[in-house]
Amino acid sequence: MKREWHLKRNCSMSPRQSALAYGSLCAGVLGVSLVFALYGLWFMLVFAVLETAGVGFALLHYARHATDHEYIALGDGCLLVERVQAGQVQRIHLDPCWTRIAVPTRRRQLIHLESRGVRVEIGAFVSEKLRQQVATELKQELRGSSYLA
Repeated sequence: MKREWHLKRNCSMSPRQSALAYGSLCAGVLGVSLVFALYGLWFMLVFAVLETAGVGFALLHYARHATDHEYIALGDGCLLVERVQAGQVQRIHLDPCWTRIAVPTRRRQLIHLESRGVRVEIGAFVSEKLRQQVATELKQELRGSSYLA
């Protein structure tokens, strides 16, 4: 038996969609500013380049973190926590028999998992309500599978 939880950000655009939106924005803004530059208002072109560069940096940051997520799997004597942030993957294997779960009791508090000195915080990408639900389900699964919680 294997139980899984996927905790991910609620993003409205994928990295590819961000790039397409940025490309169309650049085409429009730079096109209009070129028309103004042709009429002698060259500072409009400078402003347009600065503006699109700023928006580009913001969208780049957004796109790097749009696919951030946490994956938790419980099965066959292992509790796997996989965290992906900005493309970097971190995998942590915990022993379910020794795992303690601290259910969030305050606002913005994350779920704390601890097993044999290894401490992991999960739930940063989801709402408080979903964080509570995942912690409760995980605690029940650990108990129900004859593990201690």
